[in-house]
Amino acid sequence: MKIVVTGTRGIPDIQGGVETHCEELFPRIAAMGNDVTVIRRSCYVTSHNSVAEYKGVKLKDIFAPRKKSFEAITHTFLAVLAAKKMKADILHVHAIGPSFVVPFARLLGLKVVMTHHGPDYDRQKWGRIAKFVLRLGERNGAKFSNQVIVISRVIEEILLRKYGRASNLIFNGVNRPVKSGRADYIESLGLESGKYVLALGRFVKEKRFDMLIDAFQKAPHAGFKLVIAGDADHPDAYSDALKMQAADNGVVLTGFIKGERLNQIMSNAALFVLPSSHEGLPISLLEAMSYDLDVLVSDIPANKIPELESGDFFRSGDLRSLTESLSAKISAHRIGRKYDLSNYDWDNIARQTMEVYKKVLSEA
Repeated sequence: MKIVVTGTRGIPDIQGGVETHCEELFPRIAAMGNDVTVIRRSCYVTSHNSVAEYKGVKLKDIFAPRKKSFEAITHTFLAVLAAKKMKADILHVHAIGPSFVVPFARLLGLKVVMTHHGPDYDRQKWGRIAKFVLRLGERNGAKFSNQVIVISRVIEEILLRKYGRASNLIFNGVNRPVKSGRADYIESLGLESGKYVLALGRFVKEKRFDMLIDAFQKAPHAGFKLVIAGDADHPDAYSDALKMQAADNGVVLTGFIKGERLNQIMSNAALFVLPSSHEGLPISLLEAMSYDLDVLVSDIPANKIPELESGDFFRSGDLRSLTESLSAKISAHRIGRKYDLSNYDWDNIARQTMEVYKKVLSEA
């Protein structure tokens, strides 16, 4: 089966939840004997990831302007043309912005699977026109894709309610890590094992890292530091202000990290915090759970997975609630939590995705 993937910025080692999803999923799909090509946005290809293949997945780089308003749709339009030329059996489109072009792909005779990773029109970074286009992308993907995959029950309910569209629920996944036994990287940052609170993600408004910094300063945290791992895809006034706020309050910023550095940061943290006002099913949370970390997350529907407890949530957008919950978590200093992550096994996710592809081809 020839599968062409678009909607992602690309793989490997490119920041983002969709990117992590694709980096884990498609090598497994390729290992099943399929011909898989991930089409990458040229503006994210660097000397560190400029390769033609990754773990059996072919990589094809196509132009994309490094401008958030046009990047996804422009690139996906060109990717659809490429998929047609490559005679793809399945075009797999990730996220609702790129799904704007699904009707065009169907007109070209392509069979399309769309994965809905979350209602991106709820993200604060988008203006009114962009949100309109994203809603239209969701509608186009829901109405015109041969099959739709959703990563959470919340998204499943959205599509059923808004469009009457049944979908295939396939969760995001996580690997059980081999924890790092080293500490040279965290020590280079002035950190001590078990003595810091960790947050991870892109520097965008809906991640609410600014509120987390405020709450951490208000909460008693003697001996603990706050670490935020990540950066902005598109630097703007918010990300610049966040970095200044972090510097003024002694917050450790690591930038975007992967591999051993990320392993050390996760292996040695005392608490993981996800203060977001918007998520699909956050891979960063699943990763923290795979490291047996205690967690504190906003009570948005996407975060309310059954593996968490009532004390793991604070009221979304409420500084006082976050401050009080953060104080309680730091005081409790709960180490070595164990979670049942059987619902989030990547090998099973790959098999479920293949079943969706087979369903599409059997409909011919």
